[in-house]
Amino acid sequence: MSYVIGIDFGTASARALLYNLKTNKESAVAVKEYKHGVMDHTLPDGTKLKEDWALQHPTDYLEAMTDTIRTIMDEENVNPHHVIGIGIDFTASTILPLNAAGEPLCLDNEHAHNPHSWVKLWKHHAAQEEADQITQLAKNREETFLKRYGGKISSEWMLPKILQMLKEAPHLFKRTDLFMEAGDWLVYQLTGELIRSSNTAGYKGLWNKSEGYPSKDFLSELHPQLKDIYDTKLRGEVRTIGKKAGALSVQMAERLGLVAGTAVAVNVIDAHAAVPAVGAVKPGQMVLAMGTSTCHMLLSENENLVEGVCGTVADGILPGFISYETGQVAVGDSFAWFVEQAISADVVIAAKNEGINIHTWLEKEANKQVPGEHGLMALDWWNGNRSILVDAHLSGAIIGLTLATKPADIYRSLLESTAYGTRIIVETFQNNQVPVTALFACGGLPKKNKLFMQIYADVLNRDIYLADSEEVTALGAAMFGATAAGKKAGGFDTIYNAAEEMARVNTEPIRPIPENVAKYETLFQLYKEMHEHFGRSHKEWMYQLRSIKSTV
Repeated sequence: MSYVIGIDFGTASARALLYNLKTNKESAVAVKEYKHGVMDHTLPDGTKLKEDWALQHPTDYLEAMTDTIRTIMDEENVNPHHVIGIGIDFTASTILPLNAAGEPLCLDNEHAHNPHSWVKLWKHHAAQEEADQITQLAKNREETFLKRYGGKISSEWMLPKILQMLKEAPHLFKRTDLFMEAGDWLVYQLTGELIRSSNTAGYKGLWNKSEGYPSKDFLSELHPQLKDIYDTKLRGEVRTIGKKAGALSVQMAERLGLVAGTAVAVNVIDAHAAVPAVGAVKPGQMVLAMGTSTCHMLLSENENLVEGVCGTVADGILPGFISYETGQVAVGDSFAWFVEQAISADVVIAAKNEGINIHTWLEKEANKQVPGEHGLMALDWWNGNRSILVDAHLSGAIIGLTLATKPADIYRSLLESTAYGTRIIVETFQNNQVPVTALFACGGLPKKNKLFMQIYADVLNRDIYLADSEEVTALGAAMFGATAAGKKAGGFDTIYNAAEEMARVNTEPIRPIPENVAKYETLFQLYKEMHEHFGRSHKEWMYQLRSIKSTV
């Protein structure tokens, strides 16, 4: 009997999946929420955070990993010697600074009051000024790496976050021995091996398989203290995704209740783990990982320049292909905002009387409408725009509100806006000779909201295949764990072999409804006009509103 473990570290919680390789089934799952959650208002000691900050506590990750692994092992009464591999996926770019002993700076009381000592979560957008500075310098110098990221550097990525620390907390920058992606740090904790994933390094760290990192000349001009950053504070071997990072150490084996020497895979970005998990391992197959945000991932045999792409990386998601990533930073988050902040008491009462939650009630009411009936158009930029505009300064909008507008109208318009945003992304790929031949969807939203997925099928006028696993990203992580173990140990020699056996997808897709397709075609053209108006030609309106808000 052989098992592998996949651990999925999300924004609010971590979950561990135990997979039985003999029965080819998911055996057990355990979930643990992070004790400190997302720190976006204050630090644990009460220190207030500025707008656009999003931090986390690193011990939450270790505690969640320990508790979930021990739970699934106990639940199935598994012999630790039968676990042959461990895989980790993690949100990115989520980075933390370490001291010379390899410990997070925030765990030192001397630094705990300073926000820069903590883990900066992927949706930390306070480094937008630094991202703009990097983009402008790269444009001025005509740096080739900029083209691989759609012409703009995101505030979510590693270098802007490091530059922000250097400018605002230079003493902490000096004390930092290593900056690491949180997923790579956990692999480091498990194995003692300082390995950086080609996946996170390529998408979030500006690394390229052929050219390496940005030149020292560029980095020096950006800031003199960054000249040797990749040799010093970002040192470590970049290892191709799908490879073994190392073996579980004695200390961590005792903590987790496993066996020292167990294979540990190279870390992978959480959404990217879904690609092999749904079997989308061929060129042209796009995977939408849909949750609080949406990540769009696409494999290709060719490297083309595509506007607003968050990364074009060789061996990025799967070895042997050029992998593209784009994204929308507020999908489920925007629906949650509406339900938590803008719902009237009568909706709460109605949902309670029917014994359903508010999301379900709104979906039911919104499903009674035909496309365009509510007379609204929303722009899906509630947390900025990642693709294709790559602009964290943008904000959301709902246009067409009247005194007759009802909560279900707004809710449906928000669902539709995210579908329009995805279609913009798909069309941008198509227009740049990167074909999109099939769509797969996974994550929490496709499982919970049928109307949501039907709207996507109608807006995109495409069949959409849904993942057939409750824990698709953890499954993907487990697949990488099985690959790290190798065939001789009972796993697989390649991630493609693992996908043939372990991938889970429904064979019957969500199909577009012809009459809805026609109506949404008209509405989408209107969305495109507003997208260009507010996102390009008059984006200063959005900027001015944000500026006024920040000074009040």
